[in-house]
Order: sequence, then C-alpha cells, then structure tokens
Amino acid sequence: MAKKQKVKTPALYKMLGPVLAIPTGIVVKKVADQAWVAVRGTPPPKNPDVPGVSWGDAIAWAAVSGVLVAVGRLLAAQGAAKAYTALTGKFPANANEDSAA
Repeated sequence: MAKKQKVKTPALYKMLGPVLAIPTGIVVKKVADQAWVAVRGTPPPKNPDVPGVSWGDAIAWAAVSGVLVAVGRLLAAQGAAKAYTALTGKFPANANEDSAA
C-alpha cells in the first residue's frame, strides 16, 4: 500500500485565520453580551460563583456563548479560505483538515 503524501497547509492561510478570528471573536462577544441584556435585562452571568446567579442562567449563558463562539470560528475559517482563494486563485491545501481560525 502506498503512503499518503502529506501536503502542508499554506503559511498564508494559517496567518489569515487569526487575522480574521480575533476581530470576529470581539464582535461575537459584544453581540452575545448585548443579546443577553436585551432578552434577560441583566448582564450575562460570566462567573457562576457570584451570589444570585442561578444554575439555569449559568448553563443558558454557557450554551448561548458556546454556540456563538463556534459560529464565529466557522465564519473566520470560511473567511480565511475565501480570502486565500481570492489572493492566490486556488483553495488552500488541507483546509478541510486544518482549522485556520
């Protein structure tokens, strides 16, 4: 059986990930905080040890923020692949295996 040749992920693609992930993360955090305040009327329970924070609120915040962070990572990775493709004219090697964000 022939060995599968390893293809390196392009350095430009790896650099584009953080360039897009950092601002995406900032935006996601602000949107999550504002959405929580708009729906609940209180700041999000970022520390469940604070007196008055219920387990329900803490779990709901963990779920909401986790989903939004995952969506943000997806958008950043997709943006990095699209930017790389626009700059080079080809899809980045290993983009399906490696995460740029």
